[in-house]
Formats: sequence, structure tokens, C-alpha cells
Amino acid sequence: MNTQLALIGSTPLNTDARTIREDQVIEEALLILERRVFSRGPELTSPGLVAEYLQVLLAQEEHEVFGVVFLDTKHRVLTFEVLFHGSIDGASVYPRQVVKRALAHNAAAVILTHNHPSGCTEPSQADRTLTLHLKEALALVEVRVLDHFIVGEGRPTSLAEYGWL
Repeated sequence: MNTQLALIGSTPLNTDARTIREDQVIEEALLILERRVFSRGPELTSPGLVAEYLQVLLAQEEHEVFGVVFLDTKHRVLTFEVLFHGSIDGASVYPRQVVKRALAHNAAAVILTHNHPSGCTEPSQADRTLTLHLKEALALVEVRVLDHFIVGEGRPTSLAEYGWL
């Protein structure tokens, strides 16, 4: 009797049932792949939308951080990364690393951002100079710098809105 149960339990599934189940698995795998490869974040099409997006991400940071929003050709968010961490009043930023990450994400454009833990969102001359250096470096690999935002108290400051980009 145990032999009969063993044979019944090991009977292979009907070929049609197996094919149907495999097709379902393949369909699920394709949906997962599509979501992971083609799923994008929100379209950031105005300075106001970008400001809100970045304020949520950076307003609570205790130390200065420098991050980049990597965008596709339609300005949809591929990802956001904090690339550099600093102290209460500054962070060292290396253009080479920013370019490497932009290429790694296959970004068409970027929005640069950093916070000022002091709350003051007024751009310094160093902020403006850094922005120009990053814009030049990224242009060499055909990645556009759309803006640079400084997050602090109140609405984040857009360097593009000031005409400094």
C-alpha cells in the first residue's frame, strides 16, 4: 500500500497543466522585469515640484549632504542618491564621482542638490562655482544639469531660477 501511495504521489503533473503553470510563471517574471527596468519615478517638470520632492528628502539632515536626482530623457526620476556627506557647514564634492554615477544610471539629465543645516538657502560663491564645474564635467558625457537646489528653511532655492545655471 505504501508503494502505491508513493507512486501516486510521484505521478508527474499533466503536461498541459505544467505548461499552463510555466506560462503563468513566465508572465509574472516579465511583469517583474518590466516594473524593475521601466518603472520610473515622478516627472519633475517644474521647479516647484522639484523643490517639494527635495525638501522631503533633505530637510531633516543634521549635516550637509550633497545628492543628485538622476533623470531619464522625459525628466522622470530614475533614482535619487546622496553622494557626499559633510559636516554642519560643508561637504566635499568630487565631479568624477558624480559623472560615474550618472553613467551608471544611464541618466540623460540631473538635478543637483544639497542642504544647508543652518537653514539659510542663500547660495554661496562656492555653490555657484561647484555647479559650473559639475555642469562642464557632465556635459562631456552628454548629461544635462537642469538645476541645483539648496534645501533649508522655507522653500528650497533654485539656482536656475536665479539665472545662475
